[in-house]
Amino acid sequence: MLLNSQPIVAIATAPGRGGIGVVRVSGPHLGPFIFKLLGKNLTPRHAHYLPFHDENAVAIDHGIALYFQNPNSYTGEDILELQGHGGPAVMQQLLRRCLAVGTEFDLRLADPGEFTQRAFLNNKIDLAQAEAVADLIDATSEAAARAAASSLSGIFSERINLLATSIVQLRLLVEATLDFPEEEIEFLEKYQARSKLNSIRLDLDQIIAQSRQGLVLREGLHVVLAGEPNVGKSSLLNALAGEDLAIVTDIAGTTRDKVTQIIHIEGVPITIIDTAGLRDTSDLIESIGISRSWNEIKKADVILHLMDATKPTSHLDDKIDSTRSRQSIVLSVMNKIDLLDKTATLPKEAIGISARTGLGLNHLKKKLLEIAGWNPGQESPWLARQRHVDALEQARMHLSLAHEHAAESDRVLDLFAEELRLAHDALGNITGRMTPDDLLGEIFSRFCIGK
Repeated sequence: MLLNSQPIVAIATAPGRGGIGVVRVSGPHLGPFIFKLLGKNLTPRHAHYLPFHDENAVAIDHGIALYFQNPNSYTGEDILELQGHGGPAVMQQLLRRCLAVGTEFDLRLADPGEFTQRAFLNNKIDLAQAEAVADLIDATSEAAARAAASSLSGIFSERINLLATSIVQLRLLVEATLDFPEEEIEFLEKYQARSKLNSIRLDLDQIIAQSRQGLVLREGLHVVLAGEPNVGKSSLLNALAGEDLAIVTDIAGTTRDKVTQIIHIEGVPITIIDTAGLRDTSDLIESIGISRSWNEIKKADVILHLMDATKPTSHLDDKIDSTRSRQSIVLSVMNKIDLLDKTATLPKEAIGISARTGLGLNHLKKKLLEIAGWNPGQESPWLARQRHVDALEQARMHLSLAHEHAAESDRVLDLFAEELRLAHDALGNITGRMTPDDLLGEIFSRFCIGK
């Protein structure tokens, strides 16, 4: 992907009202633009308090102007930040003024994520760090924010680069030996290639395990509460959320549309969706809600099939099973166990709870974490994405094949070397060294504008 040197501008703070708002400009040489916009030159990395004027020399606002000279800036280009009061009207006026002054400098509005994309293309950060910027902004728990900040600092990239270096060193030995066929037979023993490969594989296994934890911390679970009317779905949502989000009554069909809430269990985000009770109905509005319930069931990671423990019979098992995706997991949950006689027993696979008293909720939460793949007490040192885990798994596959070739004979060293190369390329996809342009476009298009 070629770096577009055209200067760009955007509001860098979130939409809406705030005490402070920031308009950010980035480009290769902003000196002339800054002088025309502000009427003075700025000292790099010094805060300048001054008025921001419109085209009629009327002050739009008074604020702070900061100039970061390339290459010592976020993007690696010159950056100007105008910090004013965070009202939408003020920010829009500042943005329009920048665009008007910047016409002769070919200034344009930034695309989503373009500031961070330029930081990546100018080698200020690698691709994993760039993704961590968005993950830090989107983090919904302290644990996720800590992990994203670690990724942004380069901890994850450092582990990947160290592993890649080890693979390259082994590749160099192998490929050098290929030039001297008479030495191939002794290569694996002489240079301890097998033990070096095993060490690399063990290191990769550890990184994969930690990355899976980071993936869970980022993506969590999509959980749908499903069941017939009055089995306690809304009560369970309220109990898990710790507040009254859904209306709870004894009247069947109270919930007519989905209610969504994100909760955190040990830092892991769990999206809980309460749905309309599943039954046959002639009520048009309720039937629309029920249709939406089935649509949510199709998309769920986990379906909590709630039943009333005092009336455990349900006719939904087969229909839920046929509707869900092949990847989703169905848990049978018996609610209202506080109303059961002490001698009563539950079906073997069912989880017994009382949404009213909280009985059994901790067991249910632990089960959800288990399904998510979360290991309590082993918080990931970084945040990961599915593409990271996929690339790591691909590297593991190639290293496994290299191990098989090493076990066969020294006479397949060319295949051994090829698998090492492919494993190295897979790791390069994580940091961006081997990433195709179309994937870069997809990644940065999901960023917010101004970042």
